[in-house]
Amino acid sequence: MKGTLAHVRTYERSVQLLMANQFTINLGFYMLMPYLAAHLSGTLGLAGWIVGLVLGVRNFSQQGMFLVGGTLADRFGYKPLIVAGCILRTLGFVTLGLVDSLPALLAASAATGLAGALFNPAVRAYLAADAGDRRVEAFALFNIFYQAGILLGPLVGMVLTGVDFRITCLVSAGIFAVLSVVQIRSLPPRRADGTKEAKSGERESVLSQWRGILANRPFLLFSAAMIGSYVLSFQVYLALPLEVRRLGGQGSFGTAAVALLFAASGLSTILFQTKVTAWFKARMEPGRALTWGLLAMGLAFVPLLGATAVPVPDGGVGLWLLAAVPPTLAALLLALGTMIAYPFEMDTIVRLSADRLVATHYGLYNTICGVGITLGNLLTGAALDAARAAGMSALPWIALLTVGLACAAALFGLHRTGRLAPPVREAQPESATA
Repeated sequence: MKGTLAHVRTYERSVQLLMANQFTINLGFYMLMPYLAAHLSGTLGLAGWIVGLVLGVRNFSQQGMFLVGGTLADRFGYKPLIVAGCILRTLGFVTLGLVDSLPALLAASAATGLAGALFNPAVRAYLAADAGDRRVEAFALFNIFYQAGILLGPLVGMVLTGVDFRITCLVSAGIFAVLSVVQIRSLPPRRADGTKEAKSGERESVLSQWRGILANRPFLLFSAAMIGSYVLSFQVYLALPLEVRRLGGQGSFGTAAVALLFAASGLSTILFQTKVTAWFKARMEPGRALTWGLLAMGLAFVPLLGATAVPVPDGGVGLWLLAAVPPTLAALLLALGTMIAYPFEMDTIVRLSADRLVATHYGLYNTICGVGITLGNLLTGAALDAARAAGMSALPWIALLTVGLACAAALFGLHRTGRLAPPVREAQPESATA
């Protein structure tokens, strides 16, 4: 970890601050969100469909507004959107802890989602701009801070929620309030580069910008190919815990085995991300690295597929090993695939945008992948149900393996045809001199 911090200090102060900010954002978010459903259904006694509605509103408001958040960041600068997102999440988390009426809960949930849509594209575009030619390495470090927040947040939230969920909400809101002040005082202003001006001297319209991005075929193909990476990585929260619970039960062993999944994923990233990125960057082009990343994520489900051929023991150590080991191996391989792909993925988005309207590109990319995650999780859930009903336990793992292989093949095809290379930028006319 000391080497990681020393590496971070070689970047500009703004980049260092953005990485620390992302750790804090994830700390505050993940100390609250894993326990929100239990609070809504338990403490407040809301029906299951209402709990699903409140949580769904947060996800919909975030995924649906990413494009708007990215567009606003390119238009008004990255800092204002980062600050606005932190302030809005502060208000949303305070409200979640203090209200019990459905309209107020829905408004608070929507606010927390919108907050993410405001600051996420802006943070990544800002980081890409100030990291310059060291973008890939910067995003590798960024992922370490990102995962560290995810790893620590639920642990802090578990302690606070054990006292009172309202305390968790207020502490989390306090973190975002402090973060807002830090952004205002310490984060330098940064505006997007490369925004076209109309012949009249007016700025290009938003609709014109969106049409230009939607006409960027390589970017859209890349976004579609990368949907699979998000569907696969999300299975750490969906299919893998369900498989652990199916075999290990709902007791203390099941809880410990699920915790092991998250620990294996987060700790491996913290320990090995920079080494993995350096190895791949030194040996291959970004397109090939992305292909290997998706291939590793697809192969993550091979241990689970192999486990279906083993008879399920009646109990004892054998059952515990079958419930814990294949899912943990899958989590490690998913983490490895993400470590390989993520820095090159973020860099490729910037290259395909030709360094123009970067935050808007990030916003649209997040929206596309967010829709893909929703559909992918619905299909994964259906595959899990169908597998249990038909007694075909291998079905979901075959499906997920196929997704990984198909997306890896798609990325390899984009790389081989040169579609992951940056587009040629239009020549800017020389200004007349008096």
